[in-house]
Amino acid sequence: MLAAAVAAQGATPSSRRTPCWKGTPEIYFSKAIDNSRLVKVEDPGRSHEMKQFGIALCCLFLLVMTYAWQHFKAIEYGYRIESLKVQRDGLIEMNRALHLEEASLRDPERIDVLARKLGLQSPQAGQVLHLDTTSLDAGAPVLASVAPVAAIRAR
Repeated sequence: MLAAAVAAQGATPSSRRTPCWKGTPEIYFSKAIDNSRLVKVEDPGRSHEMKQFGIALCCLFLLVMTYAWQHFKAIEYGYRIESLKVQRDGLIEMNRALHLEEASLRDPERIDVLARKLGLQSPQAGQVLHLDTTSLDAGAPVLASVAPVAAIRAR
């Protein structure tokens, strides 16, 4: 046994030589392949399937675009309605202010004060002509008006 132990000590791993590659070497050979004479055979089933898929995809695209268009138009109309409401409210406020201004300008006391500042006097009787009266006096002044003229042919 002692001989086996001495023999085992004598065989050290450093004395063993390892190869630089492990396993079998791979060798590649180039081979020229000529596929110019090959013709692709069209599969009619596959072609029909691809056409159906394309049509279905186009329909789906159109549906999605129609939905998106309607959605964005609804948003746009909402903004337009809101801006028109703001504009309407502004016009209502302006109309109210103009009615108040008109009422203050039509005030007879204010007109009388301005007329007296300009040196005007109150009208004499008969100088005022009311246009909204329907009864006409024979001696009262009449406002001129344009009456339609009838053409008469002379022979």
